[in-house]
Amino acid sequence: MDEKDVRLREAAEKLALTLAQGGMQKTTARVMTALLFSQDDTMTASDLCEVLQISSGAVSGAVKQLIPTGIIERAPAPGSRRDHYRFREHAWATLMGSQNVLLATMGDAAAEGIKAAGRESTAGRRLDEMEDFYAFMQREMAALIDTWQERYDARHPSA
Repeated sequence: MDEKDVRLREAAEKLALTLAQGGMQKTTARVMTALLFSQDDTMTASDLCEVLQISSGAVSGAVKQLIPTGIIERAPAPGSRRDHYRFREHAWATLMGSQNVLLATMGDAAAEGIKAAGRESTAGRRLDEMEDFYAFMQREMAALIDTWQERYDARHPSA
């Protein structure tokens, strides 16, 4: 392993540790960062096991958590019988966009509470603020992602 690979691996492990401290399962964070920092376009489960020195079951569990988030995806590998995984293009925008579902759910919960309590009640006033906040965040998040995508595409025409 050359010096560049060592530095990339250390940076990946540092980020994985930070993500784990933030609540992500440690193995999931390590698999995610291994794919993010990899110099290869794709990695197999076997590659991940070897690089991270973890079991195939651990890799499988991490992959099952990461694919639905939109951060990683299965990649086509003609001629290979193994699944190949890669860090998804525009993964960060996809991840943040999926947060709109949570924002909408929170807004809906507030609206339901307002309906039950009445907008002018003590609970209703708190729920009104909650509903307004989540509606604002949902609108702004979508607009921010669109703006970022436009700027990114302008700077990276081939992407």
